[in-house]
Amino acid sequence: MPRTIPSTPRLDGFYMPGEFEPHIGCWILWPERPDNWRQGAKPAQKAFADVAAAISRFEPVSIGVSQAQFRNARHLLPPDIRVVEISNNDSWMRDCGPTFVINKTGAVRGIDWEFNAWGGIDGGLYFPWDLDNLVPLKVLEIERLDRYKAPIVMEGGSFHVDGQGTLLTTEECLLNPNRNPSLSKSVIEQYLIDYLNVEKIIWLKQGVYLDETSGHVDNLCCFVHPGVVALTWTDDRSDPQYEISACAYDILMNATDAQGRRLEVHKIHQPNPILISQAESEGVDSVDGTQPRQSGQRLAGSYVNFYIANGGVIVPQFDDPHDQPALQTLQSIFLQRKVVGVSAREIILGGGNIHCITQQQPNPRREAENPIVSIV
Repeated sequence: MPRTIPSTPRLDGFYMPGEFEPHIGCWILWPERPDNWRQGAKPAQKAFADVAAAISRFEPVSIGVSQAQFRNARHLLPPDIRVVEISNNDSWMRDCGPTFVINKTGAVRGIDWEFNAWGGIDGGLYFPWDLDNLVPLKVLEIERLDRYKAPIVMEGGSFHVDGQGTLLTTEECLLNPNRNPSLSKSVIEQYLIDYLNVEKIIWLKQGVYLDETSGHVDNLCCFVHPGVVALTWTDDRSDPQYEISACAYDILMNATDAQGRRLEVHKIHQPNPILISQAESEGVDSVDGTQPRQSGQRLAGSYVNFYIANGGVIVPQFDDPHDQPALQTLQSIFLQRKVVGVSAREIILGGGNIHCITQQQPNPRREAENPIVSIV
């Protein structure tokens, strides 16, 4: 069993590195619940397998699956992807899985946050979530890594760090009373400082319009390099997202990071509004306690919800006119990585996207910068 450290990462000299730093691999959970994924999750499983295969071109991938789905997942996934049995309530490894922290000597530990399915009984997306809350412990057991148990509800998609002392988050999510109602903003900040070992927190107001996670920052804005961020954008002033993104842009342009740098902000235009079709809605089982998928419901589409791998960037695609421009812009930012698009409509139908279903495990012993990778 992983050793639980009775301290905090900050006190022990551990910190969360930027996602653009070297990885030893990536963790994913396998989708199956029919009250969130249509047609018994078969289309979603194909999409998850495509994401896993794309990431595995650049780094090792491990996928946690339930006992019932082990043979199916093993059959659908490429042989180089590790499949391990991890029971779960749903497949959002970014939010229910461990957050990995490192130190300067090359050690890795994991943070085990409290998880309540994005709101618990007050706005949570499903019940129960007890198996999800065990996922960090199981991953750390498999990897033989020590554990910090954080006494706060927190999801990995609700923050981004640059690995140099700066953290991005949103007030909409972290100050939502359905997460930590007894904690003030300053107390929540202190937990972020203690467990992620950051020096400066940049608070954006809201996340992407109608994001059911209560506005996770990973759908809106992320670090692509120290001092450089990508921001979800729209030029349509009549779209509710315009004011949200414009407000975030103003905050970012007037902010400095922990190193005193002004931020370089790259706008990534969002896809056109993505609406659930009647057929997609009817393909989801209706169950009490699970958020329904209604026909005509707008989903929180964003290209910023990508995964940075060793030498690659895996970007959601929506069969939308903005797909290719988003890939081109990101390729101009990630000059030393190959930008790869993967069809992700089936993932967003479940409530998130590529960043939401993945969790990087850092490799602090690999000191060299990721090389330029050319993959046909």
